[in-house]
Amino acid sequence: MSDTKPEQTPDTAPERTPGQAEPADAAAPRDTSPEGEPPTPSMTKDADEADPAARIAELETQVAEANDRTLRALAEAENVRRRAERDKQDASRYAIAAFAREILSVGDNLRRALDSIDAGARKSSEVVETLATGVEMTERELLAALERSGIRRIDPLGQRFDSNAHEALFEIPDETRPQGTVAQVLEAGYMLHDRLLRPAKVGVTKGGPKAEAAAPAAEGDTAQAGEIKDGGKDAGKAYEKGGPGAGGTVDEKL
Repeated sequence: MSDTKPEQTPDTAPERTPGQAEPADAAAPRDTSPEGEPPTPSMTKDADEADPAARIAELETQVAEANDRTLRALAEAENVRRRAERDKQDASRYAIAAFAREILSVGDNLRRALDSIDAGARKSSEVVETLATGVEMTERELLAALERSGIRRIDPLGQRFDSNAHEALFEIPDETRPQGTVAQVLEAGYMLHDRLLRPAKVGVTKGGPKAEAAAPAAEGDTAQAGEIKDGGKDAGKAYEKGGPGAGGTVDEKL
């Protein structure tokens, strides 16, 4: 009896023993798509890739938001820079404010000393004249030093009361001068650059005619310390009606 092997047909796969690797051609997936036709797109494909117009619109929105955030950040950085520069300038210009207030009392005492010397005594005594001259020279030198540091003296005698620079302590009946005129200066005021360092303490008149409003100042003109800033109209009203600042303490915020 002869040994015969069964013939293997093409559709019959050879038997594999346990542990035998699967043939490479059997592991690879077969392409079942008809020859000559493109493969079907995947159902999980991103919708944006399927719709280019929507993707472009989304990117344009993101670019616009990023541009807006960048502009806001640049504007904030510029504001911080300007504030820092302004604070630096203020610190440089007004750093001596506290020290200057202490020095002002020296000038006040020099002025009181001069006011206490009788004019007749100066003429009759050479010693008194020499002493008074020395005090005057000291006062002038002190004021000159203050001027070099940006501190100016306010002497509003005979001017209209200004609640922004003056402090009214009392009233003096006087019908010959307009109401609210500074008739007496008890203590001079001082300005540090464009800020009030100390208000002038004054006595003002009452009972006289109301001051007429002056013509409006020309454009570009700036009022000096102790002068009428708005023709005296608002200052007169503040004093007559007892408005804010009349006879009160002026804001000395620096």
